[in-house]
Amino acid sequence: MLKNCKETMTFAYIRVSTQVQTSEGQRYEIEKWCRRRNMHVDRWVEEKISGLSGLNKRTLGKTLRRMRKGDVLICTELSRLGRNMMMVMSILNQCSQRGISVYSIKDHFELSDSINSKIIAFSFSLAAEIERNLISQRTREALAAKKEAGVRLGRPKGKSKQQKDFEQMLPELRKARAEGASFKLLAEKAGIHRNTLYRYLKATKEGEQNEKP
Repeated sequence: MLKNCKETMTFAYIRVSTQVQTSEGQRYEIEKWCRRRNMHVDRWVEEKISGLSGLNKRTLGKTLRRMRKGDVLICTELSRLGRNMMMVMSILNQCSQRGISVYSIKDHFELSDSINSKIIAFSFSLAAEIERNLISQRTREALAAKKEAGVRLGRPKGKSKQQKDFEQMLPELRKARAEGASFKLLAEKAGIHRNTLYRYLKATKEGEQNEKP
C-alpha cells in the first residue's frame, strides 16, 4: 500500500483540451483511485489547453519544476501529459531522473524507484533520443530536397525602397503603355531595364503576351 511521507507531496494533474470537456470525470477517477490506496492529494493541478502545447506554456511545466524528489504525480491516463509519444516520454524521463513517481490510472502505469520502472525510464529516454534524431534527419532531408529543386530557403526578403517606388509608379506606367509608349521609354522613366519592366508586366498579366520590348 502506498503512503504519503510528510516531506513529500502528491500532485493530481487534470487536463481538458476544449471548452466543451469538463474535468469532473478525471477528478472522480483520481479520487476513487486514491481512496483505494489510502492516499491524499496535496495539490490539484487543472488546466484547459491542448496537449500539443509546449511544456513551458502549460501549468504542468510549472508544476514539474516545483516538484521534488519523492513527490508523486497522478493522472488518469498518459495522454493527459501530452498528445504525442515523444512529449510523454520526455516528461516521464524527466520525472525518473528527478526521482518523481508517476501513476497513470487507466493505463495501469507506474513509474517509481523500482528496477522495472528504471528500465522503462531508460527505454523512454532512448526512444525519445531516437525520435529527436529522426526528426532532425527528416528536416535536413526535406531542406536538401527543396534546395535541389531550386526552392529558395530562408525568410523572404522585404521589399526595397526602389521596388516600392516602382510599384507606386505602376498605374502611371500602365496608362502610358496603353497609350502607346514604348517599353524603352517607360523603363528609362522608371529607372530599370526595359526587359525587367517587360517581364514584370507580363508576370502580372499587364503586358502584351506576344509583343517583345
